[in-house]
Amino acid sequence: MTVIVNIMDPILKWPVNFCIAVTATTYALSLLTGNVGQVDRLWTILPTIYTAYYALSPLWPQAAPSYFYPYTPESIQQSSVDSFSPRALLMFALVFTWMVRLNYNTWRRGLFNSKVEDYRWDIIRQKIPSWLFQVFNLAFIAIPVKMAITQPHTALSTSDCILGTLGLLTLLLEFISDNQQYSFQTFKHSGQLNKNEWFGARILWTKRDADRGFVTRGLWAWSRHPNFLCEQTFWIIINLFPLISSDAPKLSSSTAVTSLAPLAPCLLLCLLFFSSTRFTESISLSKYPVAYAAYQRRVGMFVPLLTPVWGMLLKLEGNKEEVDELVYGQGKAKKVE
Repeated sequence: MTVIVNIMDPILKWPVNFCIAVTATTYALSLLTGNVGQVDRLWTILPTIYTAYYALSPLWPQAAPSYFYPYTPESIQQSSVDSFSPRALLMFALVFTWMVRLNYNTWRRGLFNSKVEDYRWDIIRQKIPSWLFQVFNLAFIAIPVKMAITQPHTALSTSDCILGTLGLLTLLLEFISDNQQYSFQTFKHSGQLNKNEWFGARILWTKRDADRGFVTRGLWAWSRHPNFLCEQTFWIIINLFPLISSDAPKLSSSTAVTSLAPLAPCLLLCLLFFSSTRFTESISLSKYPVAYAAYQRRVGMFVPLLTPVWGMLLKLEGNKEEVDELVYGQGKAKKVE
């Protein structure tokens, strides 16, 4: 591993060393505690650490006073670290906002408790190694922000402003979807409505909603996983910052494919989310075989635009009313033959 670090781009040395150390630490803790959920708690801050390393690169010394202390090796091109990149700082601000949202949602769900583990880990423990997420974490964060600081440190362009606005809107929608899910789960387990919910989550849940077992109202009426949709969209936006900026190198027909290679980690992340979501849905389907199957037929997995399409197809089949009653209905469910 040391050989790999020594031959790579110097600007990647500290993030890779940090990733190796964190991976080893979380793996050791998982063995000691029997809880692989340690990686989930670190996921809430690691992307921000990697982003901060590049966005704040002019602050770091050329030699690290300690192993974990960030530094910028002398061999790094000076123009990349002699001033702050406005684009990288904007990306850092967005990722920091993402971190605040995620930490708040993780805290209120009690997942910062070292004894708590996401229920899916118990099922998937033997299928996916926990270090794999660390690799994705480093790859899809380090590559786009590294590109941003190696580009000219010019003022923000139109594309930066558009992507920044879209990033904030995406985080707002993800926050709303988190709150709607949390509001539903609270009602489901307590049977009482909370009048002090966040804006967007003040939904009048009914006993029928709780009996159904999963949320199908609000944003969840249009997408089966609006939070996952927003999460993927957010990291796609972060990846696009350096690629479509006015400072991005002009693509020729011979270099277009290789120049778009930085999108690969982002696309792989989406593939990981798709696989993980299919796995999560298999658990939900085993718990609620009739209702969740109807939900899958009626509502798009991620893309809300597919939901009315599925509705029209069900109408043509003559099953829309029955499926809508199972998914959205507030009255007595119809018997499914």
